[in-house]
Amino acid sequence: MYLMVKNIHMTAVMLSVLLFVFRFILLQANAGMRNAKWLKVVPHIIDTILLASALVLCGILSQWPFVNDWLTFKFTGLILYILMGMFALKWGRSAPMRWIGFIGALTWLVLIFRVAITKEAVIF
Repeated sequence: MYLMVKNIHMTAVMLSVLLFVFRFILLQANAGMRNAKWLKVVPHIIDTILLASALVLCGILSQWPFVNDWLTFKFTGLILYILMGMFALKWGRSAPMRWIGFIGALTWLVLIFRVAITKEAVIF
């Protein structure tokens, strides 16, 4: 059960990140495809699967954010990743500001990934 949920979670993470990067590239290229309905719906479905699988993993492992420091860091990093992603895709008023949001979001992803592997909230 654990391995199946973990694989679902990791697949959802990869798909979510790939879609984020794809949407950012479309935005930078000013491609009309960026307004496609599936690009508005599919990320929400994948992110719902990602969140649900994370909660199931927490239950299986009996480890929770605000109890275990590494999960607290991952949760906080996720919130900051989402905010930076929103800045990159919606809130940034100019290309340089969007790039700052994009690089910031990817930086948070790397930090979350490192903490997920090491299970240590210390990032340096």
